[in-house]
Amino acid sequence: MKTSAEPYTATLATPFAVIGIRARDEKLLSVQYLPITTAIQPPRDPLSREVCSQIRAYLKNPLHRFDIDYELVGTAHQCRVWRQIARIPSRETRSYGDLARILQSSPRAVGGACGSNPVPLIVPCHRVVSAGGGLGGFMHSRGGFALGIKSWLLDHEGIRTVDANA
Repeated sequence: MKTSAEPYTATLATPFAVIGIRARDEKLLSVQYLPITTAIQPPRDPLSREVCSQIRAYLKNPLHRFDIDYELVGTAHQCRVWRQIARIPSRETRSYGDLARILQSSPRAVGGACGSNPVPLIVPCHRVVSAGGGLGGFMHSRGGFALGIKSWLLDHEGIRTVDANA
């Protein structure tokens, strides 16, 4: 099921991006980081309203734990990676290699799954960094808008990374 063609059920302004939310049938389907200039749309349904509320709670307190029903649609490997990422607590990181060892995979495959995460922030792929403590990639990108978001989120949680190229 592709969610990208479906309309957003809310868009929420944050300090680092506008967050596009798609929900249906009491499940969060996707979270997307959109340019800060994207129009804001109030929540259309109770779940989208709750997602916005919990994102605001996280922005006030980086220790906030999301409690939202979401649907992970991806390959078996992607879903395994996303479930492992969901276990990383706020203010902690894991490297792509750490996750690869746990999942008996490769760091590159873990990175690919991270970039395809349908519900970033809720499943905190920003907490996955390079082996040397650098940012690594984010949203299938190694620079610009995407890494700015990852850097903001890690700073918000009090996590310091080394040079982005590490």
